[in-house]
Amino acid sequence: MSAKIPVTVLGATGVVGQRFVRRLAHHPFFVVQHLVASERSEGKRYRDACAWRLDGEPYGGLGDHVLGPGSEEGSFSPVVFSALDTGPAKEMEPAFAKAGALVFSNASAFRMAETVPLLVPEVNGEHLGLVEAQRRHHGWKGAIVTNPNCTATVLVMALAPLHATFGIEAVMMTSMQAVSGAGYPGVPSLDILGNVIPFIRNEEEKVEEETPKLLGRFAQDHIEMAPMVVTALCHRVPVLEGHTEAVSVRLKGNPSPEEVAKTLREWRAEPQALGLPTAPRIPVHVHDLPDRPQVRKDVEGDGGMSVHVGRIRPCPLLGIKFTLLGHNTERGAAGASILNAELAHAKGLA
Repeated sequence: MSAKIPVTVLGATGVVGQRFVRRLAHHPFFVVQHLVASERSEGKRYRDACAWRLDGEPYGGLGDHVLGPGSEEGSFSPVVFSALDTGPAKEMEPAFAKAGALVFSNASAFRMAETVPLLVPEVNGEHLGLVEAQRRHHGWKGAIVTNPNCTATVLVMALAPLHATFGIEAVMMTSMQAVSGAGYPGVPSLDILGNVIPFIRNEEEKVEEETPKLLGRFAQDHIEMAPMVVTALCHRVPVLEGHTEAVSVRLKGNPSPEEVAKTLREWRAEPQALGLPTAPRIPVHVHDLPDRPQVRKDVEGDGGMSVHVGRIRPCPLLGIKFTLLGHNTERGAAGASILNAELAHAKGLA
């Protein structure tokens, strides 16, 4: 077996950063070389700088790891995972890419850049072909690869097989999103308990603009956006982990609910064929019971990396409607970036 690839985690003390660390602690391809947080944490042990929020082994067994400087000179690894906020990401991620690192980012800073792959491996693995165009455009040795907004990630996991099989013309999605999507400590309890908040800043816009890129066609040096209309309404609800989405979709050919269910149930994609370690064996679980999927019963299955579809039925407005559920901080964040890196590794890029 070849040696593991050294990696750096940027933003390691945040909740998404902690999920990166937990997943990477015993990863078959990657080994943590550098952990990076804010300047005030530099030189501290991870356990002293980080308030560990997750279950399982505290600090991923890396509690004595000393946090490094937030620069490519002091924290360079060939693979970098970024859990940074958008502001710092705009500065730090290009610096690491210029130095030669492949940066797998959970930040929104470069998602819609023309030569940056916006990647969900089951959906659009061929978009990794943008890496060469990105390198030529910037003169970089490395590159930036992003995963989408968590809500869009869950959505396209169900849309992709339907678009490939039938073709999608229009999508209407209403989300009920977990408080963990707001980061720690999330939404104040007096605001969210017993309440639904019908506004999440920039969330609807991200879903509406990212979905056509995710389902678009790779055209050598750019992505041709999928020709579909997407509208989103996003709400914060008192749930810890897991975004639930009510989806209506207009499909070409007006397929029946049974045909839609069969397509989703049988769908397998490149990560499953390659046996990538973070990929779920079944990417979309189709539920037959009328009261599923449910957050408490379904969202943690497969390490949070699969999505769940239920209540597939006719929609008098668009043709088909269903309920969709996915894990926002695993499938929609840390697990997503790590799966992106695994696919890049399988393709010889990392």
